[in-house]
Amino acid sequence: MFTGLVEGIGELVERKPTSGGFRLRIGTALAPELAPGDSLAVNGVCLTVILAERDEIHADVGPETIRVTTIGTLKRGCALNLERPLRADQRFGGHFVQGHVDAIGHIEELRQDTEFHWLTVSFPPNLAPLIVHKGSIAVDGISLTVAGLGADRFDIMVVPYTMAHTNLGRITIRDRVNLECDMVGKYVVRAAELAGLTLGGVRPGEVTH
Repeated sequence: MFTGLVEGIGELVERKPTSGGFRLRIGTALAPELAPGDSLAVNGVCLTVILAERDEIHADVGPETIRVTTIGTLKRGCALNLERPLRADQRFGGHFVQGHVDAIGHIEELRQDTEFHWLTVSFPPNLAPLIVHKGSIAVDGISLTVAGLGADRFDIMVVPYTMAHTNLGRITIRDRVNLECDMVGKYVVRAAELAGLTLGGVRPGEVTH
């Protein structure tokens, strides 16, 4: 279980093909505190550390993870949001994040508002019932609040600290990002489906605040 509060930015040192997947070599200051078998959220994707040495960790990525996340297309030198799992004795911040990506979104717009930034992110139609105005969503593993919502996109306002301490400081238009919707909302939507309820929405492209 993660919280969406990024602990540090790592760097993809190497992406080596394996039989059916990839082995990632990631440079990070967290390496001395990690051991083989530990979980680590990498851009919102829960991976298992297979080797940790000095300032690097290694992790394997399988075909399904490549299919449903951006991990398989990351380039050498790119910035990675990293978070270790929440310990039972820690104060909880952010929101419940599993590291199980629901879909890939796209950055549609990036605009500055004084020292803050607005991001508009598009998402596939099947995610619409799971995203709530003023609710939480993880974007590349970052816990963020939905400030505006449409049928196929949402707005988030990013504070300066988050821009400086995550990979959002390097984001560009049309970049692909991993999206994970709030876990509690998934159970609510599933219960509604089983009860035979249908959910309405707004027009595609329209964002309401």
